[in-house]
Amino acid sequence: MPFSRTEYDAVVIGSGPNGLSAAITIAEAGHSVLVIEGHETIGGGARSAELTLPDFVHDVCSCVHPMALWSPFFRRLPLAQNGLEWVHPAAPLAHPLDDGSAVLLERSVERTAESVGGDAERYIRLMESLLAAWPKLESSAQNPFSFPAHPFVAARFGLTVMRSASSVARNRFRGVQARALLAGLAAHAALPLERVPSAAFGLVLGIIAHAQGWPFARGGSQSISDALASRLKSLGGEIVTGIAIASLEELPSARAILCDVTPRQLLTIAGSRLPAGFRRKLERYRYGPGVCKLDWALDGPIPWKAAECTRAGTIHVGGTFEEIAAAERDSWQGKHSERPFVILAQPTLFDGTRAPAGKHIAWGYCHVPNGSSVDMTEAIENQIERFAPGFRKLILKRSVRIAASMERYNPNLIGGDIGGGAADLEQFLLRPTRRLYRTPAKGIYLCSSSTPPGPGVHGLCGHLAARAALKDLF
Repeated sequence: MPFSRTEYDAVVIGSGPNGLSAAITIAEAGHSVLVIEGHETIGGGARSAELTLPDFVHDVCSCVHPMALWSPFFRRLPLAQNGLEWVHPAAPLAHPLDDGSAVLLERSVERTAESVGGDAERYIRLMESLLAAWPKLESSAQNPFSFPAHPFVAARFGLTVMRSASSVARNRFRGVQARALLAGLAAHAALPLERVPSAAFGLVLGIIAHAQGWPFARGGSQSISDALASRLKSLGGEIVTGIAIASLEELPSARAILCDVTPRQLLTIAGSRLPAGFRRKLERYRYGPGVCKLDWALDGPIPWKAAECTRAGTIHVGGTFEEIAAAERDSWQGKHSERPFVILAQPTLFDGTRAPAGKHIAWGYCHVPNGSSVDMTEAIENQIERFAPGFRKLILKRSVRIAASMERYNPNLIGGDIGGGAADLEQFLLRPTRRLYRTPAKGIYLCSSSTPPGPGVHGLCGHLAARAALKDLF
């Protein structure tokens, strides 16, 4: 094995944002740490590659990064000094409708309200109250299970957001525009919109859009991983790639082993180190819907009917609340929607480094049943054509990844689930078990998005797992 020593204070399996964040946290405390990555390149869910044509740089998994700016851990790291630059679109999000208009989620609450018709005042009241509470609650992300510093604010916030998106849409809004906007935001949860806590996902993403924006990393998501790796190496940490770990017995000696993997993989690599009762709990961990993801090399910008869509980095393609709710319900019921909800990003409108002059890229996916082998290209592109006639004529080449193939590329994407496990109420916070990052085996920790606070490129799962290890062992 190409390790520089036979013993480390900590070994991290996996070089996704959480694995790298765990390693940085250990290294910042003055301890030796090794990161082992099975792929030839680092990054996990934050990688970029030429998936279609030369000089068209696509994001292999994640593309838009609202949670990165929210993350208190990322904010304190000198990532800009390590080469990371954020690119902010003029507007975080657009949601086109069939009449040729679009709801635009702007950084300004008031400007956003202008595009939701008769619900303008209702939208302002809801979002301004949540935004006022947000700064008092952010610190809880660093200690998610401690008593909140502002308990009454936290209680009011929780009563507002810990609901189903259907409930919030029905009780807070009257018109098509605001309800459609909420549906698209909540659908990022990959939950039926009738289930709790789908509203929490949607409203928090809306809060972050207003408070901090939804940026891209200049040059692609790989820039995030490269900046984290640069920071780790500056602290003396080591990274090796191209080594897939089949068993913890293959690792060099270490006081702490932090695994940026999901529960199913931990069962495989940890073997008999875990007691039978804990193994049974991990076996019961549930995974959510998968995704079918497309990347396009384009001959020009997407010709949206609603011209204001060109101001946004992210486009929610799906129409009304009812349509989006039906599509998300289908994926949970083992069905493939004929009109799927598509989350689309158009980074080259704002970052010209990722395609040849005059050309563009786009990135998009829809939810499908876990493990699906169905190619949703036609359904996805039909939805885009619905709101951008002529889109298909611009396609120079496309890359398609069906849900069943996702796991072969990245073992953490079980059945194409990009969220590290179903985020329903049962698994929303106490994931994967009540032990959270810890296991009954001394020195073995989970630090993936299967732990709190869950999916997204924010590094907090790794950071908090590493803090637990430092407290327990060092």
